[in-house]
Formats: sequence, C-alpha cells, structure tokens
Amino acid sequence: MKARKSKTEEGAAAMAHIIVVGNEKGGSGKSTTSMHVATALARMGHRVGALDLDLRQRSFGRYVENRRAWMARNDKQLPSPDYRELPEVDPAQLPAGENAFDHRLSAAVAALEPVSDFIIIDCPGSHTRLSQVAHSLADTLITPLNDSFVDFDLLARIDPETGKVKGPSIYSEMVWAARQARAQAGLKPIDWIVLRNRLGAQQMHNKKKVGAALEELSRRIGFRVAPGFTERVIFRELFPRGLTLLDLKDAGVEQLNMSNIAARQELRDLMTELRLPGAAGSV
Repeated sequence: MKARKSKTEEGAAAMAHIIVVGNEKGGSGKSTTSMHVATALARMGHRVGALDLDLRQRSFGRYVENRRAWMARNDKQLPSPDYRELPEVDPAQLPAGENAFDHRLSAAVAALEPVSDFIIIDCPGSHTRLSQVAHSLADTLITPLNDSFVDFDLLARIDPETGKVKGPSIYSEMVWAARQARAQAGLKPIDWIVLRNRLGAQQMHNKKKVGAALEELSRRIGFRVAPGFTERVIFRELFPRGLTLLDLKDAGVEQLNMSNIAARQELRDLMTELRLPGAAGSV
C-alpha cells in the first residue's frame, strides 16, 4: 500500500486525521465506540468519513445504515459520518505486486481525505491484512478493552503466578510494527489510547489489579489509558435505530434518566481524553 505523504510533502494541503478503532478480539465495543466518536465529531461541525474493515460482520456499517433508515422513517436529519464501502477492484487492473486489499483501502482513504477532517476506521476483531495496514495509517489508535485479564491478554502476556507482565502480545507487536512503518514514511507517531470498556461497580479488587497492570504496561509499550463506556442497556437499544447517546432528544426523549446522563458524560470525557486536533469543543 502506498504510504500517506507527510505534511511537509503535502505542503499547505490539510490531511484528514485518521482514527483507527482496533484490537483482535470481538465484543469489546469497537463499533459502538466508532459510531459515538464519529457522531460526536459530526455534531461539533467536523466532516467525518467512515470505513468498516470487517467485511463479513460489518457492525459499524450496519449501525450507519440503521441511522439512515431511522432518519428516512422519521423525516429527520442528524449529524452523521460519511460512510463509504471499500471500492471493488478488478485484479487484472492492479499494478504488478500490489495487494488487492491494500489497493481498496488506499482508494477509499484517498476518496475521503479531501472531503473529511477526520476519517474513522473500524477494524475487525481478528488479524487481517486490512487491519494491519489500517493500523499503519492511524494518527490516533483507540483499542477498546473489556476490563478483565481475559482481554488484557490482547496487549501482553502475564505470569499466572505473580501477575507480572512477561512481554507484549502479538497485537502489541503489530502496533509497534505500524509505528515503525509510520516513522519510515516521515509521519507523526501514533497516539495510542487503550479504552477500559464495560467498567462495573462490582469486582473492585479485580478492577484495581487490571488498572495497575495497564498502567505498568502503558509505560513499557507506550499507550495512554482512558475510561470508556460502562455496560448499559441503552447501547443495545440504540444500535437497531442507528442512534447514539447524543441523539436521544432528537429521538423524542424529553427527560434523560440518570443512567443516560452518566453515559453521555462518559462520552464527553472520552472525547476530551482523545485530544483530537481542533476537537476541543463540548458535545
């Protein structure tokens, strides 16, 4: 895949800031995170492009499709990302030695970049060529993680007797390789945020142990830790309608309950913690 040009090479032309939401485990809230970040940025007035690289499951893509259907049924317009499918490619037309998936992703990003301030790329919960290449494009990498040692294994290997970190996981090594590729292309380093999702009020001892392990690992392999979304019924209710926490009043919810208010605050805290360029406004 062709590397993106550096700011110096592009001159004064602005480049879209690419946000990749990825890990190699399913069920961690990647698509929910992608949709809420995309909608928050759109509500701030930014132009937001969106891609879903899980060509089989397409949870992010279906979320956007549900949103479009809801707007059509209710004759309402909501701030939304500009979602695109990866373009098809005729293998016979590929340049010699170029991977078809690389070409499709490169073409999609190239089409969105001139019309986007941000491009959000949702990756599948498995290792694929598309996911690997997307990570090398990331200006910001968000890795949602269920708050348990089962998912912590995504980032590092743990000594079962002592609980100490033995070394980085295959996924962490892939992020390292992506960082190296960006450095060679003259691009700025990836800002990597590990998002602690499904934090609960129970199991406080385990939560503290996971938190301590994440803080130790963050210093070793270079990511920031941020609180994500607590497990809430509202997220399962929003997906079929394509709505987010920011759309509740548009959907006719006049009075938010305490759980909804707390969830919206979690999203505001996340947007602040991401430290995205030009996105310091409130949502």
